[in-house]
Amino acid sequence: MSEAKRTMPSEAQPVAEIGLLIYPDCQLSAIYGLTDLFRIANDWADGRHAIRVSHWQAGPGGVACIFDSHAGPHRLSHVIAPPSIVMPERMAPQAEAAGWMRDRHAEGATLCSVCAGAFVLAETGLADGRRATTHWAFARQLAQRFPKIRLADENMVVDEGDIITAGGILAWADLGLTLVERLLGPATMLATARFLLVDPPRSSQRPFASFVPRFDHGDDAIRRAQHHLHAHAGAAVDMSDLHAIAGMTERTFLRRFIAATGHRPTAYLQQVRIARGREALERTNAPVDRIAWEVGYGDPAAFRKTFQKLVGLAPNAYRQRFGIAPAGGA
Repeated sequence: MSEAKRTMPSEAQPVAEIGLLIYPDCQLSAIYGLTDLFRIANDWADGRHAIRVSHWQAGPGGVACIFDSHAGPHRLSHVIAPPSIVMPERMAPQAEAAGWMRDRHAEGATLCSVCAGAFVLAETGLADGRRATTHWAFARQLAQRFPKIRLADENMVVDEGDIITAGGILAWADLGLTLVERLLGPATMLATARFLLVDPPRSSQRPFASFVPRFDHGDDAIRRAQHHLHAHAGAAVDMSDLHAIAGMTERTFLRRFIAATGHRPTAYLQQVRIARGREALERTNAPVDRIAWEVGYGDPAAFRKTFQKLVGLAPNAYRQRFGIAPAGGA
């Protein structure tokens, strides 16, 4: 899409202007994808309630508009920080962009982010004390860098009214459709989603999130206990054995295990078992009851309950969505 200015039909009166922020190493496909999504939504709304879209480039000299879908003075109603294509630890501080976003918020704009764009939004300080989401793999880093944010990384989209955050790197579609529904109504949102052959905004990241155990925390005694859990997850695990392996009292072990892994030992074991259950559902046709037994659950009902809690889907629903083999088993 050309960055040259393009003018909407004069009869289209924008109900909102959405500014898309381009910062170093951001995902340009999200910028252009959102631009196209809002244009398609405008077409389905017959242009009567058009969304105006502009692109804003952040640089050393400040933030400047480089594309505008409609002529006239700017009055941004929403600003979106898109995902980054580099990992959060490699993202440079965005003081200019954060300051610009704070100014737009003070003028009444709703601030939005997608995936690692949450780190740019968080630099404004305006998400402190608010619920926010980001990509599940970046959640720990966001919480550590900005501890005042109330992390809600299980959600795909978190709408706090004037602060809206979306999760995964392709969740720009979920955010875009959420804004279309808010600005142009549910009928236009559903028509846009159908035209794009995508689902309406999803509610949860949990079916996509993987358990990624931490072994690089520097606590050798806890790491020995973790290794034991992974090696014996399919059998009955006695927590007192873990205390002995680590050479600690129960109280000390619990405190250090949580500090090192972010989980209580029993919750960690659940994560290990459910991760193995997910893999079996994805790659095999084994019945769910057998999978439950093989990953360490003597009671299949307990496996189903825990699976639903951690993954957000029942085992069979998960298999239907993510399995690579024909579904089998009850």
